[in-house]
Amino acid sequence: MSRGYFIDKCPHCGGVLRQRSNEQNAKLHAVLADIAEQKEWAGKKLDVESWKRLMTAAWCRAESGGVEIVPAIDGHGFDIIYRRTSRMNKKELSELIEYATAWAIEQGVVLHDHELAA
Repeated sequence: MSRGYFIDKCPHCGGVLRQRSNEQNAKLHAVLADIAEQKEWAGKKLDVESWKRLMTAAWCRAESGGVEIVPAIDGHGFDIIYRRTSRMNKKELSELIEYATAWAIEQGVVLHDHELAA
């Protein structure tokens, strides 16, 4: 069996329902690291995890999956609920990587050589 992230198993047969590769995960994080290193958003530098959240939410909206904006449970402001990358399959993660890469290029981010399989 190939290495990767096993996300869900069928409750009936135990078969893997979703899987993404370590290479995909590494590529996404490399692209996000380049963005985090070179871009400011809302007047400040953001870390890789924050960029991952922004990219995932934007990709979800672009793919018509949308995100939910709900009142915060403590009554102070709002929170955004969106898909987690750990719940994405190979195809979805490839699309997210392509989305983040295209956005970075449009924004003038210099991407380092990320020749990992998407």
